[in-house]
Amino acid sequence: MYSSSNDYVFKSKRLFVELNLFAYKQLISCVFPAFIFLMLAISSVMDLQFISRYDFLFVACIVAQYILVKTGIESKREVLVIMGFHIIGFILEVHKVNVGSWSYPEDAITKIAGVPLYSGFMYSSVASYICRAWENFDLRIKNWPRNLITIPLGLAIYINFFSNAFIADFRWYIAVALVIAFRKSFVEFNTNGYYRRMPIILSFILIGFFIWIAENLATFLNAWKYTYQHSGWEMVDFGKWSSWSLLVIVSFIIVAQLKLLKRNE
Repeated sequence: MYSSSNDYVFKSKRLFVELNLFAYKQLISCVFPAFIFLMLAISSVMDLQFISRYDFLFVACIVAQYILVKTGIESKREVLVIMGFHIIGFILEVHKVNVGSWSYPEDAITKIAGVPLYSGFMYSSVASYICRAWENFDLRIKNWPRNLITIPLGLAIYINFFSNAFIADFRWYIAVALVIAFRKSFVEFNTNGYYRRMPIILSFILIGFFIWIAENLATFLNAWKYTYQHSGWEMVDFGKWSSWSLLVIVSFIIVAQLKLLKRNE
């Protein structure tokens, strides 16, 4: 009985340590997204006399990205991928704003087609998180589908973000295809020397959920506004969870290509 009780205490302590390490590694993986939210919070209460809020956020993100590279937290290759995702996200923002999905009501010099340039960093921060988590958790992907499958699926997700304003929304058909394609795929992550395994689809869903929570905070801080939030803040439509999960998949596919190239060098 004593031995059994001892084992229980030991396992509980080990689990507690592992959970704390997991939380710590998640936090340091979120350094760039956390910085953006910090700037959103600060700029929402600051009285910016000589610069617009959106311009301030853009400059702050540029400075943060420079510091991450100079300190070696992000490599130059990772920054290229992250900046590529910045462009992809900005183009999507221009489309969504111009079809009336949401808006950026404040004025700014760094605003093109109704979209401030800082907005692209909110997308690239997702890619930044994935890059950092990949390193911090020493991620290993098992049974990753061939490029012939993943790349067309990633393109289909991205194109559907545009086409659903004009034709039917095919996200759930794409979701079924994703479940089939990734049904055997797992991600292994290391917290304290012991690898744990998770179905990769589940990881996409969980990351998408936490981004949805972050989006609620971002809209509360007036980073942007959905059409139903102009008369006062409301919780972001729960359906956006699926959109973010799909966007995470696009980000993950892009980062995975980077990691595969690096591994094959």
